[in-house]
Amino acid sequence: MTIGRLLVVGAASFAVSISACRAGPCSHEIDRTQALVDAKLEARAAAGPVARESPEALVHRQPTPGSIAAAESRLGEVSAQTVEAVAAAMARAREADRAGDRSACEQALEDVRRAIGR
Repeated sequence: MTIGRLLVVGAASFAVSISACRAGPCSHEIDRTQALVDAKLEARAAAGPVARESPEALVHRQPTPGSIAAAESRLGEVSAQTVEAVAAAMARAREADRAGDRSACEQALEDVRRAIGR
């Protein structure tokens, strides 16, 4: 796997992950879903086309979630809307987990799975 792909996978994973401070009613499901998202992104990055590094990448600038989504959209790997939908649903799941709302958490995680096609 190229460094560019590793950066895409790592940054995309970072974009959809926020560490939970305490265990809530669906913390384990959140962890499993995050692992599923990470595996799906890694598989898509490994199978997809390779893009040349941008000039910005060569001057040691960190990629942003927006720049990663734009690069993946240009390559046809993952749409920007999918990245945004997954990030928003994971954030809703974590918020519901912190609030102790298992039902809302499970619904948000189902939205994540639907967005990534599983």
